Amino acid sequence: MRAIRLLVVASSLILVSAAWADTFENGMKAYNTLDYDTAFAIWQPLAEGGDAESQFSLGMMYGNGFGVMMDDAQAIKWYGLAAEQGHPKALFNLAVMHQNGWGVPPDEEHATTLYRAAADAGEDEAMLALGRHFSMDFSDAYDPVQAYKWYSLAALLNAMDAVGKRDAIASRMSAEQVAEGKALVDAWSKANGGKLAAD
Repeated sequence: MRAIRLLVVASSLILVSAAWADTFENGMKAYNTLDYDTAFAIWQPLAEGGDAESQFSLGMMYGNGFGVMMDDAQAIKWYGLAAEQGHPKALFNLAVMHQNGWGVPPDEEHATTLYRAAADAGEDEAMLALGRHFSMDFSDAYDPVQAYKWYSLAALLNAMDAVGKRDAIASRMSAEQVAEGKALVDAWSKANGGKLAAD
């Protein structure tokens, strides 16, 4: 009887060890080979346990319909949980959903707040989005100095077209405005230097 109990305990330990071996990276390997069922099976318990990368990844799956039915409410849920932990890409994707009204009423102000949080966390796409937000001269939000700042920071991260966009807005600015923009870039860079290390 004792031998049977030991066998049951040993089997349980093997199953627990196998579960612990399911890391975010294993889910990513499955995802990259289009094995979405396995990726989801690995990421869901990790996400429920609070892992921000897994929460973001479930948001991506639901937001794009990869391996699951597209579900904006679920995407917002998982992006939101990762965003609460400061996940830059989750903040950015959540901003896009709020800006476009995907699963929520469109809310430009809230989207801009989320873009700013993502940009302050070093997300270059959010920096580009803020640059675009402030560079539209027909908008009440038009602020070429802020646009210059965010495009310049995105350029430091080698974001696509950031240099061209920065130069385009600079061509419509005074020398004083450009100097002010550069000062903002320098101040942000000094306070957040580690976030400017492009991957």
